[in-house]
Amino acid sequence: MRDYEKIRSAIIRGGTSKGVFILENELPSDPVIRDRVILSIYGGTDERQIDGLGGADSLTSKLAIVSVSSRPDADIDYTFGQVGIGTGKVDYNSNCGNILSGVGPFAIDEGLVAVQEPYTTVRIFNTNTNGIIEAKVPVESGKSRSTGDYTIDGVPGEGAKIVLNFLDASGAKTGELFPTGKRKEKLLTEAGEFEVSIVDVTAPVAFVHANELGLTGTEQSTDLTKEHLRMLEKIRSAAAEKLGFVSNAHDATKETPSSPKVIMVSPSQTYSTVHGEFIKQEHIHLTARAMSMQKMHKTFPVTGGLCTAAAAKLKGTIVYECCNNPDVDEIIVGHPSGSMDFLITCTDNGQYVQFEKTAVARTSRRLMEGYAYVPEELFWSGTESTRK
Repeated sequence: MRDYEKIRSAIIRGGTSKGVFILENELPSDPVIRDRVILSIYGGTDERQIDGLGGADSLTSKLAIVSVSSRPDADIDYTFGQVGIGTGKVDYNSNCGNILSGVGPFAIDEGLVAVQEPYTTVRIFNTNTNGIIEAKVPVESGKSRSTGDYTIDGVPGEGAKIVLNFLDASGAKTGELFPTGKRKEKLLTEAGEFEVSIVDVTAPVAFVHANELGLTGTEQSTDLTKEHLRMLEKIRSAAAEKLGFVSNAHDATKETPSSPKVIMVSPSQTYSTVHGEFIKQEHIHLTARAMSMQKMHKTFPVTGGLCTAAAAKLKGTIVYECCNNPDVDEIIVGHPSGSMDFLITCTDNGQYVQFEKTAVARTSRRLMEGYAYVPEELFWSGTESTRK
């Protein structure tokens, strides 16, 4: 008589993040029981996540739930979960583009999609945003390739290049490119009034100029004081209330900690990365720092990055004002660990905006596969087992 349940899963690095990938039918169908099981897999409410697979870091406390899609326009359904560290909560309010880069390879290797060589395009429906993403995945001998010569800052070594193209990315979460109807506005928060641009492309983001916070925009996480973090979270929380994600800004940190995102931007500058390498001003279009679960992102998020690059091409936004040469299709954003390239093509006549392409390249690697073990009692709720 065993006192645990086994859940088949894989640990995959997607982009600059890492997460546990689980087939939907491996989890309980009841959402409350499901989240208890997920929290157990990651280490419960312990901030060190010592009793689970989480790495006590928001970039490694991520989850992908995957299944074959019933939609005619998609091959795979993908639900992203940001597993809170010490909070006892799984946040499903946003997508994660880094983890997304592992979904195509996972689906191919699990036999969920028909394989074509040398590339298989996997159409992924993201349930968090109701958006479709095409992942172009290198394939060899019927399996996804992880080796290659493509590099991304924030990940050591080289890997196979996976191109993610977000279709109909405008208004991914809110239904509107400019959810408040303005390209730039004053936002009143408990920390004061700040000028922001709230834009929704692949994910809603509240952008603020670094100098509004008394910063240069080249800071690393250790340079941000508690007051800076407080101001950034107050801006994010006020934006969450304005977007209707919460009824009161006070609830945003607990109820929707990962959406909207808040990103501070500044003009292109020469600065030193966290690894001591120099990013030269002339090699990037702007400098940006994103927040992830109330801490500075060590690199840069994919969905937030695509929104940043898209906003850099939209006249009147704070990001456009910071961008050096916004008329090009390739926008390069400088972040704490290096830089990140985005391919954005759009038409903006001031009244109507149409995005033709919103794409980014990532790498991915399967690190482990096997079973996660959780207490058997979690699958019982006083009635019958909720295991599918």
